Amino acid sequence: MEKEGVIRGVHHTSFTTQNFEGMLSFYRDLLGFKELAKSEIQSEILDKITGIQNTNLKNALLLAGNTVIEIFEYVSPEGQPANLNRPANDVGITHVCFDVVDIFPLYHRLKEAGVEFNCEPQNFKDRVIATYGRDPDGNLFELQEIIFENHPARLNWE
Repeated sequence: MEKEGVIRGVHHTSFTTQNFEGMLSFYRDLLGFKELAKSEIQSEILDKITGIQNTNLKNALLLAGNTVIEIFEYVSPEGQPANLNRPANDVGITHVCFDVVDIFPLYHRLKEAGVEFNCEPQNFKDRVIATYGRDPDGNLFELQEIIFENHPARLNWE
């Protein structure tokens, strides 16, 4: 029996952008996430939830394996531009990690499409192969392939 007031897991990660179509194309078309919904929203309820008045935004939800990526563009009021080179050691949420199978072909396909990475995927003690890249807004994302069968972070997708 499920307890009341218990967190079951992470539902989605949201990115706010000033380049809605570019971010949508990156995550949907280049990374291959499935578009679940796309809309334009103007709502007093959204104003209350976000704490921002007179919101008018574009929104898309994309299915990424076991989670959802949400893309927002505030048409109004417009926010501050992103720091395109925000380092991973700055305080706050710094990256989203994607669990992948067969990391090297994916890395090479993205690299050929112009995606910037810090380095080629690196092998950590034959447990994990990973690298960081940047999306069109400069947000860091991680590609991670868990290769050690008994690794505690290995998710059972079957």
